[in-house]
Amino acid sequence: MNWSLPLFPTGASTMAGKVDAIYLALIAISGLAVTVIAVFIIVFGVRYRRRAPDQSGSRVVPSLALEIGWTLIPLVVGLVMFVWGANVYIAQARPPAETLDVYVVGKQWMWKFQHPGGQREINELHVPVGRAVRLTATSEDVIHSFFVPAFRMKADVIPGRYTTLWFNATKAGEYHLFCAEYCGTQHSGMIGRVVVMEPNDFQAWLGGGAAEGSMASQGQKVFQDFACNTCHLETGQGRGPTLQGLYGAKVELASGQVVTADDAYIRESVLSPAAKVVAGFQPVMPTFQGLLSEEQLLALIEYVKSLQAAPQGKPAAQPGAATPAAPERPAGEPPAKAPGGGRE
Repeated sequence: MNWSLPLFPTGASTMAGKVDAIYLALIAISGLAVTVIAVFIIVFGVRYRRRAPDQSGSRVVPSLALEIGWTLIPLVVGLVMFVWGANVYIAQARPPAETLDVYVVGKQWMWKFQHPGGQREINELHVPVGRAVRLTATSEDVIHSFFVPAFRMKADVIPGRYTTLWFNATKAGEYHLFCAEYCGTQHSGMIGRVVVMEPNDFQAWLGGGAAEGSMASQGQKVFQDFACNTCHLETGQGRGPTLQGLYGAKVELASGQVVTADDAYIRESVLSPAAKVVAGFQPVMPTFQGLLSEEQLLALIEYVKSLQAAPQGKPAAQPGAATPAAPERPAGEPPAKAPGGGRE
């Protein structure tokens, strides 16, 4: 939609039109229902009013067709709206296959962003127009809510959990970013902006680089600083499983359960290594709870993503973020084989 009202901002994402259509349909259906009911109340009030103090009503025979009608019509309307809304919800909950990843950390009272290339931003997010952007968000303290009205996008950002949301901006410009969950005394000041740029301008902005290097290289440094590479050997012969090719792989646990090594699994393996012990390993890895910040955890995850499985008979490939030799990860990271509790 191209029109804008203070309480109905211009839509600037591929999902905005779909969300607006459902919203307007609900308003129209509700308005129609209220109007019809109000008209019947007035008409019946006048038509069947008591005309004498001693007048009594006559017996009314229920109409089966009428009762079926006022039951089925709302049911059909409700089911149509449910299916319609579910389709839009599923589309919003499932990012496309190819996305630009950005990590978000909410903190009283600011939004912190980091791009895989290492670029960091506070209360400001730069993205290209016409490209799907996936946000992986968490909170350092209390519950926040990431809300960009122009994108019709809002999701709670919860401590200890990763929330994934995505958008594809359709118009270059600047758009308001709010925290929509009361998070403390300065909640009203937790605002920012999303800057949508033309692709060439965005590439030029990225060209500014990051002094600390990419997120993967930062994660590798954390991995080495905490001596995780002494247990997670790329050969798989260490006290913890290898991390080569781990991300996205199926991992068998000591309990017999099979899980997927995603962001949440890696985070849990670092902070609560005994929660999911990898089959064939002992729960000897210590917890890193309180030792790593959310930014360090996200950097570790990006580092694990960069570790590719080595071809048979060849040494393991180096992590895609300028890394030395042994690719191992701290805080207990699971391998393409078994990433859980049994790590060092």
